[in-house]
Amino acid sequence: MSRSELPARADVVVIGAGHNGLVAAALLAQAGLDVLVLERDRVIGGAARTEQPFAKVPGLRQSTGSYLLGLMPPELEQLLDLRLPLVRRDPHYFLPTLGERHLLMGNDRATTRAQLVDFFTEADADADERLASELAMLREDLAPAWLAEPRSVEETAERYIRASLREIFIELVQGDVVSYLDRFGFASELLVAMYAVTDGLSGLHAGPDDAGTGHNFLVHNMCRLPAADGTWMIVRGGMGTVSATIADRARAHGVRIMPDTPVASVVVSGGAASGIVLSDGREIAASVVVAACDPFTLSSLVALPECLVERLDAVRRAGTTLKVNLALAELPRFRCLPEDAPSPFGSTIHLLEQEAPLQAVRDMWADVQAGRLPDFPTIEWYLHTTADPSLQDADGHHSSALFVQSVPWQPAGSSWDAELDRYVGHLLEICDRFAPGTSALVADTYALTPPGIEAHFGIRHGHIHHVDNSFGFDQRIPYATGIDGLYAASAGCFPAGSVIGAAGHNAARRVLADLAR
Repeated sequence: MSRSELPARADVVVIGAGHNGLVAAALLAQAGLDVLVLERDRVIGGAARTEQPFAKVPGLRQSTGSYLLGLMPPELEQLLDLRLPLVRRDPHYFLPTLGERHLLMGNDRATTRAQLVDFFTEADADADERLASELAMLREDLAPAWLAEPRSVEETAERYIRASLREIFIELVQGDVVSYLDRFGFASELLVAMYAVTDGLSGLHAGPDDAGTGHNFLVHNMCRLPAADGTWMIVRGGMGTVSATIADRARAHGVRIMPDTPVASVVVSGGAASGIVLSDGREIAASVVVAACDPFTLSSLVALPECLVERLDAVRRAGTTLKVNLALAELPRFRCLPEDAPSPFGSTIHLLEQEAPLQAVRDMWADVQAGRLPDFPTIEWYLHTTADPSLQDADGHHSSALFVQSVPWQPAGSSWDAELDRYVGHLLEICDRFAPGTSALVADTYALTPPGIEAHFGIRHGHIHHVDNSFGFDQRIPYATGIDGLYAASAGCFPAGSVIGAAGHNAARRVLADLAR
């Protein structure tokens, strides 16, 4: 369908073809509704997309926003019959050091334990097993809550969490990640820092001791997809495969998806949503409007009820994530790995300050709050082309990325335009400390600062979770906006920000319940 063939009306208009919008569209169409999805960009998928962003290596494909799939409920994957081509990462974590110590965590738990004992301590191995056991129980208990309307933390605990873990659950989701990890008795601060950063701070506008980082930690450990065993997985073809597959299922049920069709406003008549106006002035009537854009963008499209505006003001946070996409001519080599070590690529590679790592994380957050670019921010390094060669170009380049947490929205007294190239070079020098010569392998870069994330993906304030994951459960944006016929279905809603799809599912269920279908 071309833009000139847009219908005059639809039962449902969905604003935004990110994964949540596509999930909502598919489920509403399954129920017999006529659904039209309008997307501002020329490509669908929101931040779950596969692109070719490198000017100097144009054939190399890259997941430029989200890198991994972990948190989508398997019940939702089955409901939509997605059958996604998932790759179980083995190892899934690689913690290098500047000496001979390292940790390659994979499928074989006995091998992982042996490494923890050899390179760290017996106490660390025991603590890691206790942590994994408790998280597995919490993951199992909380899972049904994600595909239902949100309740308060206390109500959620009472309804879903086994009695022996309820107090722990409440303290975790309301507290900070470091306090939670301290319960398990890790002897090595480097391991505590690794877990605190990758699961507690990822995407957050927060430091390791801030309330709500525990909720983010639990969210990032809700991996339940088949064969995941609590870990995140690679999707063949990049994260655009997820969006494209959901879109195919939606189209099979009659959903019309229109890219390059930005919405200018939501029309409200008689206190109820009655359609949308496009940026070119055309109107499309609808009985229901589902906003899968971020909630701050939604607030620019319509006058929301004052109580919801106040709620948005309370949860507004600037993004603090820098994504440095890399095209590499060859694979780097890590100084800590012996010749016969398993390949670390495909895993999440954790680059952390070696001396007093937790204090370094705290110093990083202090720098960000002051507008300074941290000297050693925490870095998660990804390289997926060894696990998914389909991403490579004809010359065999590797797509890689540095997921940097945290940086300020703008450097104080300067700008990203002035600082970005120098800072990317500095981050590559950090990589060189662990894998000498990495900088020389870089054929091209494509970096997205927090303002760059806002511009590239259309996410207000450049926050990859839309609403900070320090806000959980009924603190997040409600599916029903308070305007009849207008619903929210983005990552800013329950359960959390990431590629989950549950918000799209739950919003669709709410629509159908309100329509008595």
